[in-house]
Amino acid sequence: MFTTSSIIDNLNQSEGLEYKKLCRSLKITKKSDKDKLNIALTALEKLEIINKNKDNEYIYKKDSDHIVAKIRCSSKGYCFAVREKNKEDIYIKENLLNYAWNGDKVLVRIIKEGYRRRSPEGIVDCILERSNKILLSKVEIINNVVYAIPIDDRILSKIKLPKEDKKYAFKPENKNIVKVEIERFPIGQEEGLGHVIKELQLNNNEEFDTDFVLSKSNIIKSNNNVIETKKIEKRERIDLSDKNSYLFKSWNSDNSPILPMIQIEQEKNQSTKLWLHINNIAERVELNGKKSLEMFFNSFESFPLLNDWQNYISDEIRHASEFNLGEKNEAISICMHLNSDNEITDWSFHLTFVRCSLIVGNDYTEALLSRKSKTRITSRILKPIKEYIEDLDKILEISTSFRQRHLLEGKVEIPTPLNKIESLDEFFIHNPAEYSKGYFEPLKKDDCQTYLSPILHEGNLIWFKHSNEYGLKSAGYILKELDYINVNEMIKYTEFLGNDIELNEDGNLTFSQIMKFCDDDKKRILHKLLINEVKENEISLISKNSKDDESEKLFTSPWTLPGYDFTNLMNQYCIFNMIINGKKSKKNNINEINIAESKSLKLVNWDIFNPSTSKNIDTLFNKFVIDKINEYKYKVNLYKSNMISIKKVRKAAKLIGNIYNGFILSVQSYGFFVEISELNVEGLVHVSTLNNDWYEFRSRQNLLIGRKSKNSYKVGDEIEVKIIKVDILKYQIDLELS
Repeated sequence: MFTTSSIIDNLNQSEGLEYKKLCRSLKITKKSDKDKLNIALTALEKLEIINKNKDNEYIYKKDSDHIVAKIRCSSKGYCFAVREKNKEDIYIKENLLNYAWNGDKVLVRIIKEGYRRRSPEGIVDCILERSNKILLSKVEIINNVVYAIPIDDRILSKIKLPKEDKKYAFKPENKNIVKVEIERFPIGQEEGLGHVIKELQLNNNEEFDTDFVLSKSNIIKSNNNVIETKKIEKRERIDLSDKNSYLFKSWNSDNSPILPMIQIEQEKNQSTKLWLHINNIAERVELNGKKSLEMFFNSFESFPLLNDWQNYISDEIRHASEFNLGEKNEAISICMHLNSDNEITDWSFHLTFVRCSLIVGNDYTEALLSRKSKTRITSRILKPIKEYIEDLDKILEISTSFRQRHLLEGKVEIPTPLNKIESLDEFFIHNPAEYSKGYFEPLKKDDCQTYLSPILHEGNLIWFKHSNEYGLKSAGYILKELDYINVNEMIKYTEFLGNDIELNEDGNLTFSQIMKFCDDDKKRILHKLLINEVKENEISLISKNSKDDESEKLFTSPWTLPGYDFTNLMNQYCIFNMIINGKKSKKNNINEINIAESKSLKLVNWDIFNPSTSKNIDTLFNKFVIDKINEYKYKVNLYKSNMISIKKVRKAAKLIGNIYNGFILSVQSYGFFVEISELNVEGLVHVSTLNNDWYEFRSRQNLLIGRKSKNSYKVGDEIEVKIIKVDILKYQIDLELS
């Protein structure tokens, strides 16, 4: 089904579309859908968002007064239209939302400019795209009419249901939440309509947790098996299948994202060839048109469920591309030349044949890094792989060298929080494709994927350098410094940190300086505090010719885990096209240059791709696709966070009445959050339970203080608490002082 957003997106990507072409682009054939399209086009014309040119083609008015934004509402009823590129949010009064809901993509018009510290005010003129496809609700009967009442208190509308859905009426003892499919959103004086498609009885029943959290995050649970693998053409490849290649794997699920391999060639002059062999998904998937691209629009990323993963690629493609022990496979590879100090001097990209010699698990890396002497092999774990140990030692050495260099360049490490819930194990294993956090996870001998990460990171940095030099588009992350964390926030924790803090000339602390002030217990708490302060990185479209000339900034363009997300696949597709379709010389020039080598970068002064290939690449690398990827990533991050939260609440529900020691994590006007270290869960001590005094919140000191007793509660305090209540629907644990 088309949306207003898809109409504008199609018009935005063309100089103009006449009606029939627009219908084809939107895949509209039914008369009923054409009637709806006509209504939408008429409304957009009246709002002066689109108009017709002299050739009777619809065009999008890019200089319109309307602003594309996302609605963000709070539970207290405040709503804002959030704009891109860190522009000021626009305040929207409830009566000017025009039934836009939290998360909806809208067109906003400013009706009152901001002044001093007040935000500008606006009105929603058009809802481009609805965020909620399925609505989690409680069924209630009001004046003999059956309604779905959203459990998200940021959504202010109710949905009318058919009478037969009254059988799902909410019973607190069952916590029977329902999934409602919306048939019509509220508009004007007309109520929204929908029907129940599934009941989730959540009380003491973990069976529905995954379905509940996915639905709450607006993610459809599906197996994306519609994307078929295409036959690989016969091409010239380097045969490296007689060389040892190693697959480092910590993920436990059988269908976790497929991983690349590492091959090492140590040379006499103490230099090294380090090969990264990447699963050749870009060679197996059709990506040269809108039709094939749209197949990915429901899923741009793989993520863990509880017992397995939901993959964004089909099982067929996954099985065809994965590296299995002893099997000969096609790969897209990068060869990095390292000097004796493990510094990268040159690189080149290749199509290869490879064979997996050994799957390296956590037991191997733990045994290798724990042994006292490299000369004697006494471990029962290492004896069966004695012939591979020299290679593995060198790989671990290179990985450690790369990470040390990253840290010297100003990057920081923050460990993953502890996990004490077995069903969540896959959520806490290091993801070597994760770049949205802005920091690294420390190398851990009991998680071999942490040692894979620095090597993949270098391979991803190289593709940005290579593509940017040629003027090719790529997609990736800006590697921001974390020193934007302002000292004003940290001053609140001065008693927690200590008093020997020295500021730089700008009045700030560097991230690494902060970490030095803490003992181990405080570090764990500070890690959580600082992680909350770190901004999420979004995927950016990277081009040498972009209007925002950011070529001087440090980017990484991930391509080494195409089985994990679409961003990696896009970049790998560009590399694949460079190898097979890239122009190797100017016209009439017989001297070909290997454009896949770093040595060629200063020699090439022509366009690498011809117009046809460039058009295929542009189908992927454009703002529309990047926005879709970022929207999906936001949902996946929300899902992961909420799945961890609901499992912690489930754990606490079995321990109501128990007393534990904990540390105060943060203080708010309404109470303070406490981490129970023994359980690794967090809960709220509400100020209403502190009934021995009236407590005042002092925001500058970040503490609660009793008006009479002068008792205070601040971050880092160790206290004793009792678990008194849990709320599965809000992922909330309530505590009180014991």
